[in-house]
Amino acid sequence: MTALLGIDLGTSSVKALLVGERDNVLAEASASLAVSRPRPLWSEQDPDDWWRATEAALDRLATSRPQMLADVAGIGLSGQMLGVTLLDERDRPLRPAILWNDGRANQECRELERLVPDFAEIVGCRAMAGFPAPKLRWLRRHEPERLDQARVILLPKDVVRLRLTGETATDAADGSATLLMRTQDGVWDPPLLAASGVRREQLPRIVRSTQIAGELRPDWSLRWRLPARTPVFGGAGDNMCGAVGAGVAGPRQACISLGTSGVYVRSDSRFLPAQGGGMHTHRHAVEGLFLQNGCILSAGAALNWVALLIGETDVGGGILDEVEAAGISPSETPVFTPYLAGERTPHDNPALTAAFSGLTLSTTRLHLVQSVLEGTALALGDCHRALAVAGSAVDRVRLVGGGSRSRLWASLIASEIGTPLELPGTRA
Repeated sequence: MTALLGIDLGTSSVKALLVGERDNVLAEASASLAVSRPRPLWSEQDPDDWWRATEAALDRLATSRPQMLADVAGIGLSGQMLGVTLLDERDRPLRPAILWNDGRANQECRELERLVPDFAEIVGCRAMAGFPAPKLRWLRRHEPERLDQARVILLPKDVVRLRLTGETATDAADGSATLLMRTQDGVWDPPLLAASGVRREQLPRIVRSTQIAGELRPDWSLRWRLPARTPVFGGAGDNMCGAVGAGVAGPRQACISLGTSGVYVRSDSRFLPAQGGGMHTHRHAVEGLFLQNGCILSAGAALNWVALLIGETDVGGGILDEVEAAGISPSETPVFTPYLAGERTPHDNPALTAAFSGLTLSTTRLHLVQSVLEGTALALGDCHRALAVAGSAVDRVRLVGGGSRSRLWASLIASEIGTPLELPGTRA
């Protein structure tokens, strides 16, 4: 039986998934990742950790499902978007990667828009601190030697591609979110590169999401018992891949992904640049489509945070089951603003902070958890309204990601956006 291998480089873990011919999951394995926050607003990871976690996940699959790996017909890549990775002539990291939820480059955003007056019309959105172009301009100012030493600048999943195949490439969908590309045309833009302080030769070639971008190196084929010369496809950023997985493959379709962040995307055959409100428009992994995006920076991250705060380790099941069984009325819970890492949509402010208000002597650990679910649902409501202001009507909305397994969370989001949510096998 033919299988496909998917590798997803997330913020909290790397997941490896074997999928059958009918899109059925055959096996999966994962390995965790940690985020470093050495200074206020900074968020970084060691790119070598991405590869170590990828190796660990694939080693586990090779041990548990060796025959399935032998039948793999191709490898697809997905990953956290917007990360900036500088690699030297030996393809070794020159510094930690700067992640999507890093807010240090706020000043550089305004500078880019002054240097490139039609910025949003070219890339699809205003300049925002979490995106690569402002972060590269920050590096040009603060770490010019490292930027000059970089042979190549890659997005996170493309670092994994380089290790797997030896090829430097990115797909047009993930690449369009760098703010270095003429998004409609799918090509790097020289004025944007100059304003960001990078050279064209430092950027990878661009491929389609469905295009073969390289072949698995022989040593990895032997290690994981994968077929020789297994093709590795272009893939896409996690938002685009999540949308494809949710069936968002035509105009006027939408999905909400509840992962570390919360992302609300809507597809369109037209290129509709966002002019503010923390919204952004990129190419979709489906050729001919674009995705309008709203993003809250802390969704699952906020749930993990409050779970650690109250001493819980079983976030995926135990504590959420307790909260749902308690039947707590929203009138009893504190109000939580989920800006633990700043916020993108609709505020576009990396310096915003989170807060609980309305705490009383009757507030319990379960009240705190439910208030986090409610606060993130309200923030996704902000995304919904931002899409509506942009004139983006939708015919249906699906909920995906790890958080979609919580019926309570899904119901809170559906109530806030005033739209039924489609879930796997049910509706909220």
